[in-house]
Amino acid sequence: MLRVTSQNNKKNLRHLASCALALLICLMTAGTADAVRIKDIASFGGVRENQLIGYGLVVGLQGTGDKKDSAFTMRSMVSMLEKMGVSVDIKQMKPKNVAAVMVTARMPISSKPGSRMDVTVSSLGDSTSLLGGVLLQTPLKGVDGKIYALAQGAMTIGGFNIEGDQANAMKNISTVGVVPNGATIERGVPFEFNSMDKLTLHMNAPDFSTTQQVASRLNTTLGGNFARAVDISTVEMDIPNDFKGNLVPLMASIENLDITPDMAAKVVVDEKTGTIVLGRDVRISRVAVAHGNLEVMVQENLQVSQPGPFSGGNTVVTPNTQIAGAEEARRLNILEGATLQELVDGLNSVGASPRDVISILRTIKAAGALHANLEVI
Repeated sequence: MLRVTSQNNKKNLRHLASCALALLICLMTAGTADAVRIKDIASFGGVRENQLIGYGLVVGLQGTGDKKDSAFTMRSMVSMLEKMGVSVDIKQMKPKNVAAVMVTARMPISSKPGSRMDVTVSSLGDSTSLLGGVLLQTPLKGVDGKIYALAQGAMTIGGFNIEGDQANAMKNISTVGVVPNGATIERGVPFEFNSMDKLTLHMNAPDFSTTQQVASRLNTTLGGNFARAVDISTVEMDIPNDFKGNLVPLMASIENLDITPDMAAKVVVDEKTGTIVLGRDVRISRVAVAHGNLEVMVQENLQVSQPGPFSGGNTVVTPNTQIAGAEEARRLNILEGATLQELVDGLNSVGASPRDVISILRTIKAAGALHANLEVI
């Protein structure tokens, strides 16, 4: 009797210690204004979604399905009907109300048989719209070729496509749809979460400083040398004894710890739209910049010379070309940016448009005064 009581006391003490450690972690999550949670910059190893894919048929379309020369649609229809005991002649098939589609889904981690998830349906042939269609039962397979879910149901499109002889109207994409909760999971991916003896964190953006900061923050919070940075984007952590076999409280606490990411200085420009994004740590050494636009306008006018009556002359068309040029007179401006605000103010003082600023940044980079990676997308 005393032995049973002692064992119960040990279990209670272990449970209290686990709760106390989790509470301590939660109390230490207060951070600065620039801090972000670990869950926003990293992911846990093994905790991921699984991609599923399948091939199926959508029926019930209003004449917007695949055309008769879609061989794979025709063969799929014949094969499906023959399995149902219906003998058909492929030459007599008219698939205008049927479309061949690819069905994709993301199966969440730890999904159990019987749970449901959304599926995305995309036209595979030359169907013009999937509006009003119903997806027939489609097996969804993983990368190993095994069936993990079955999908079926009516679709939501969120768009339309109306065509006439001389005009057409379209909203969004009508050849892609979603079946809400349209897939039923038949097989789960085996994953013993609580049996792990080590946690691995993968950083979303590789950076030595941020990765080491995560490892140090984990060790400080847990009060021991549990975590270590093994490379530029990976942190490995041993499981404290109080959380072995019960990792959910530990991970729930870890993912809410605040970290201030430290990334390399970068300037990203999109010349197609004139978008410029400057990182927080971008710096410019003292440099003088003068920027001016040269505008050249060429205008062509045609003048017609008409001869007088009975003069025997010919009508002559003579071109008249007018050329005008204008160049903006801009003074030199001193640019120097020790902070992001100073840098922005300096670029604005030049009085250039966003597309002009892109050219200025490229020139400053070529001069060696822009201390950041310049990336053009």
